[in-house]
Amino acid sequence: MIEIERKFLVNSNSFKSSATTNTKIVQGFLNTHPERTVRVRTKANTGFITVKGKSNRSGTTRFEWEKEIALQEAEALLQLCEESILEKMRYEVPFGEHIFEVDEFLGQNYGLVIAEIELGSEEENFDKPMWLGKEVTGEIKYYNSQLVKNPFKSWNK
Repeated sequence: MIEIERKFLVNSNSFKSSATTNTKIVQGFLNTHPERTVRVRTKANTGFITVKGKSNRSGTTRFEWEKEIALQEAEALLQLCEESILEKMRYEVPFGEHIFEVDEFLGQNYGLVIAEIELGSEEENFDKPMWLGKEVTGEIKYYNSQLVKNPFKSWNK
């Protein structure tokens, strides 16, 4: 129930040629308190509810609990969520010994593409593909819970 992950911007679409899956995700937040978030998500024909705790100082590690729920339950809970709903395409891209989850955001976050990699420890080494850009681990503005409040299109770039 401890999640260890790192996040990176993506600097090209070349990851798509290696993707083994791509799935549309629709998600919203029932709670975006700084100490915890509660997320509702639909992914393909399945729903999920997820609770995440506060990240550690480096932003790599935090508590995460997720439970699969019926699609109809998730769709009903999405109607209760705070602010806007986030939509994205998720690509699973194997590289080296790991699988990168690459999120290509839609709607108000169109143009933002972020890759995440889950690790077994904070010190774990991993191979980095050429399309992996700047690391944004721990930068709160890139958290999904913040992208619904302050979408990418509103940033001063």
